[in-house]
Amino acid sequence: MPELPEVETIRKGLINLVGGAVIMDVAVFWDRMITPPFSTERFKTVLRGEQIHTIERRGKYLIFLLDHWAMISHLRMEGKYEVSESGEPIKKHTHVIFYLADGRQLRYLDVRKFGKFTLLPIEKRDEYEPFKKMGPEPTADFFKLSKFKKDLAKSHRAIKAVILDQNIVAGVGNIYADESLFQARIHPLQTADTIGPAAAKRLQEAIIDVISRSVEAGGSTIRTYKNTLGEAGKFQVSLAVYGQTGQPCPNCGHPIEKIRVAQRGTHYCPHCQQLPKTRSKAAGITDIAYKGAK
Repeated sequence: MPELPEVETIRKGLINLVGGAVIMDVAVFWDRMITPPFSTERFKTVLRGEQIHTIERRGKYLIFLLDHWAMISHLRMEGKYEVSESGEPIKKHTHVIFYLADGRQLRYLDVRKFGKFTLLPIEKRDEYEPFKKMGPEPTADFFKLSKFKKDLAKSHRAIKAVILDQNIVAGVGNIYADESLFQARIHPLQTADTIGPAAAKRLQEAIIDVISRSVEAGGSTIRTYKNTLGEAGKFQVSLAVYGQTGQPCPNCGHPIEKIRVAQRGTHYCPHCQQLPKTRSKAAGITDIAYKGAK
């Protein structure tokens, strides 16, 4: 799944490729991608003649700012964009095509067909329901330690589940949760309300640092991800624990282990990220049985 760094890289690539372009027509081959109250025909009609002025991002959502509309795009599991010349064959899994005035086509491809498009009047884009509950962006300007500490103190969930919660902090997915917890030396099963002030500060700083470094590297190429320019991300070469099951920890040499937390495969070093004995039962003792799973 594209996570925040990948979506941010896609955003930058799309601005370079289609910023300023005018949409002349739209083809939709999978109607379920267009969310109510817009029908497919209404979606296509209102977009004709609209110019793509810029593209913003909120969490893992892309926001195309047009003349009158904000088109919100969620890539979900496998969504991606490609810019093609008009004569190029349409690839399998292409579900939406935006025909541009300069003859090119902005194509949306999605193997699983989970991606969604939502249109809102441009002045109401902040009223999009998922944005109302979404936590702050994981940057120093928005992700404040004081609020983070309060959120941790109120939760009995495993800390990994908490930082995956988009209402706590926006855009942190599985890869970067594992990397942040390792950098902060916190066991992924430790319950949030047992994390002290110093550890909370380490984790807040780690999340900001890990996300920032990954954005700079263009995200991580795990399996088939490539950005809009067809380039692979480079952050995977810096991954300390994610996908490293059985490999030596870069800090202590102990083999990296894998368990399941919040229904996600979770990688950690049991020596560097020790679980306090005061861990709440809410973390789920059965999670530990997943050790060594693929």
